[in-house]
Amino acid sequence: MTMWQRRCARRPDAGDAESLDALDADLADVDWQTLPAGSRSFRFDAPSGSLAAVAFGNPTHPRVVLVPGATGSKEDFILLGPLLAAAGYYVESYDLAGQYGSAAAAAPAGESYDYDFFVADLLAFLHAGTVPAHVLGYSFAGFVVQEALVAAPELFASVAFLGVPPQPGQSFRGVSWIGPLSYLTTPHRIAGLLIWGVSANLNRATPGRVELVRERFEFTSRRSVDEIVRLMKHAPDRRRELVDSGIPLLVAVGRHDIWPTRLQRENAELIGAVYREYPTGHSPCETTPHRLAADLVALYARAESRSA
Repeated sequence: MTMWQRRCARRPDAGDAESLDALDADLADVDWQTLPAGSRSFRFDAPSGSLAAVAFGNPTHPRVVLVPGATGSKEDFILLGPLLAAAGYYVESYDLAGQYGSAAAAAPAGESYDYDFFVADLLAFLHAGTVPAHVLGYSFAGFVVQEALVAAPELFASVAFLGVPPQPGQSFRGVSWIGPLSYLTTPHRIAGLLIWGVSANLNRATPGRVELVRERFEFTSRRSVDEIVRLMKHAPDRRRELVDSGIPLLVAVGRHDIWPTRLQRENAELIGAVYREYPTGHSPCETTPHRLAADLVALYARAESRSA
């Protein structure tokens, strides 16, 4: 076990937490459009089409799959992925169909995207490598991950929900600024508001991050974003299945995310998940990757001790 593994395999004590916070506070801007040294980019032939993917670490090590959400991409994990690889894991990620490098992958013309569409891609990706794998779903992708878990629990060693809406059904209802409006307007308009919100917050982002976000919007299919918003207004309730699965779960959220932390804590309790909160917004993988990596490795250690 490496020093990083030993450090992360337990909940950090006060000293560890302070050092991890210091590392996160000292993060420098990076070129988010360029994958870090030691990573490998590749294409994956999924049911929806060709998906852009990336891998970090040694493929003989235990496998981790990180799934980004709407308007996101595998680049969201270029800080987190190498940390998990350094902890002894083989880390993979791919852009969802319709998003950034996977923009050409799409539901056939005249057909709507549905959860099965995204789940089929995830299950194919998992089957293409070592299983069971540790899987993280970021934002909307958390719903995709839970559906895949219900369909094929044997493929999962653990599941982490990162910034995932905490309520099934109309998942925007807990959001203060868009919740009431989301009942009255179309998914297309809600998607426009979300894209506007991301763009409006770019003044708080580093230059490297701004360039990635702007480039992603140029490539990402607006149709796919609209359809994902529609799906988020009808999120399945899988809380009972998550509890019954017995698979170790983590709910990880930013304290300043648009979904209230009170709802996130309640959801974690309902599904029997460990709850972790970070002093950031919707993107702990970008802004507090060291703290998040420590909590993920602790989750993986719990899962691996169960199967030993």
